[in-house]
Amino acid sequence: MRRMLAFTLLFGCCSWAAQAAQAADAPQCQKVRISDLGWTDIALTNSTAEVLLDALGYEATQTLLGLDVTYMSLKNNEMDVFQGNWRPVQDEQYRSYFEEGSVEVLGVNLEGAKFTLAVPKYVSDAGVKSFADLAQHGDQFGKKIYGIEPGSNQPLLDMVAANRHGLGGWEIVESSEAAMLAQVRKSVPGKDWIVFLGWAPHPMNLDHEMTYLAGGDVEYGPNFGGATVRTIARKGFTSECPNAAKLFANLVFDLDYENYGMQMVLGEGRTAEDAAREMLKRNPDKLARWLDGVATFDGQPALPAVKSALGL
Repeated sequence: MRRMLAFTLLFGCCSWAAQAAQAADAPQCQKVRISDLGWTDIALTNSTAEVLLDALGYEATQTLLGLDVTYMSLKNNEMDVFQGNWRPVQDEQYRSYFEEGSVEVLGVNLEGAKFTLAVPKYVSDAGVKSFADLAQHGDQFGKKIYGIEPGSNQPLLDMVAANRHGLGGWEIVESSEAAMLAQVRKSVPGKDWIVFLGWAPHPMNLDHEMTYLAGGDVEYGPNFGGATVRTIARKGFTSECPNAAKLFANLVFDLDYENYGMQMVLGEGRTAEDAAREMLKRNPDKLARWLDGVATFDGQPALPAVKSALGL
């Protein structure tokens, strides 16, 4: 019996050691480079990943890049991971990167998202309910559509260039998420007319009564730009850094996690890292799923290390 117990314990230890050795990454994988677009949702999901990676012994960094530069940086091995591959809106513009294999898909990190043009409710109440309604109210809108950072507005630029919906000659105001939302906040109190790029998850849906416009299927796909968001990586990341890749593949978020976490950033002025830590503490049940099959950088069990780092 003692021999059998000793064998069982030895086998268990060896089994974990083998799994840990297999899970642990090579030294060059310790630094994980993550692309950030300046979008609050990606800042939250990136910071969630960064908090977890740091607890596991990695050195994660985020770099603010445009969308075009993000794809090029993944292709050129200057970035490792990007958690903002919105589909289908990015499908056509960046199809070549997937076809040539210069980026690889780690998994879907969010379902139930949407992404298309929106207006305040008082504008939709006045009759603007679709893309087709915009042109006849050009003077009230100043013939401007407020977008986000350059590189993320290509469907709108193509729409104007092709004069779809009679919007040829309109201006696409490219700035940033923060600047666009500041313009919305400036417009709403006086009920000034504005059309802007809206999406969910985002606390803009909690902060404003807004209406997503129908009829933008060509630009953003059906169901008001109904979308899934994927995590992608540079070519070879999964084979070279399987443990870090497994963590990113496991990171599947939901609308509540992102909406409330983003509200902390935009509504309460907290940093994305602080919001991520708070949301992780509020959702400890997610940790077991996210860390399944993942080890620390030196091959130890992941869950105890992360709980210790978070004070759980």
